[in-house]
Amino acid sequence: MTTTTLRQPAADAPAAGRSAAGPRDRAVGVALMLGSGLSNQVGAATGALAFPVIGPAGVVAVRQWVAGVLMWVVGRPRVRSFTWPQWWPVLLLALVFATMNLSLYTAIDRIGLGLAVTLEFLGPLSVALAGSRRRVDLGCAVAAGAAVVVLARPQPTTDYLGIALALVAAACWASYILLNRLIGRRLPGAEGSAAAAGLSGLAYVPIGILTLLHHPPTARALGYAAAAGVLSSAVPFLADLLALRRVPAHFFGVFMSVNPVLAALVGLVILGQSLGWTEWLAIATIVSANTLSVLTADRSRVRVRRRPRSVAVCVAVHRPSPD
Repeated sequence: MTTTTLRQPAADAPAAGRSAAGPRDRAVGVALMLGSGLSNQVGAATGALAFPVIGPAGVVAVRQWVAGVLMWVVGRPRVRSFTWPQWWPVLLLALVFATMNLSLYTAIDRIGLGLAVTLEFLGPLSVALAGSRRRVDLGCAVAAGAAVVVLARPQPTTDYLGIALALVAAACWASYILLNRLIGRRLPGAEGSAAAAGLSGLAYVPIGILTLLHHPPTARALGYAAAAGVLSSAVPFLADLLALRRVPAHFFGVFMSVNPVLAALVGLVILGQSLGWTEWLAIATIVSANTLSVLTADRSRVRVRRRPRSVAVCVAVHRPSPD
């Protein structure tokens, strides 16, 4: 994940449901979210500049080391006090971190930043749509699926391995969201995410050493990879955390939809990766599907809160668990 951050742990941060205090706070929140998205994608593009020297695996290794150290310092996990029910989701999250970033960066190397991030975005969209019985969500799922078919349509230049790797990253992002919900109930603050990031960095020590020995790095390539760790991990985490204190959670979810567009624009400006009109149409479809799903879900929750108490209680009793 460029994410996510994709993007990332802050989306489940404590201030998630708070409304903005006023227009100025909301403006600051929007600026923070825009900065987070741009930082995420610029970080991924910067890391991609080192691909010719150390490859995606080398970039991911350095990125994981930098992100692991920064997250450990910020989260300060007290790992000695972790119990097994706390440890096992952290270990799974560390595996998700390691797999998600390697698959995404390899996909970026093969199919470009814009398409890779767009396909990865199917992860959180799937989580949002999973289990829903609303017709609008079914329509959003069909539209997103059609967009994927357009992106993966057979052509002489179609890179099916790159598409598959981006979809692996999407599955990892979905797993990341579900695991973070669980960890958030079992560990305080950012301890779980920090511990997972640190473990992921440790797992990449042997991989990174072997990769860098096989592909001797230059100082510039190491700088690009380290910058990716800061721009795509530490900066978005802090910016999202601050943004969620100023804007409602549903507004944050809608704004996340612009990340594929930002990725395509950053890929064009920094990496010179241009897209055809069909790719832009597919990106717009996936972004619109997520936006529509989030907005209509928020309105649905408002209607439920306004119903008579007896009806609302009935709805609450029969609502499926978020897990």
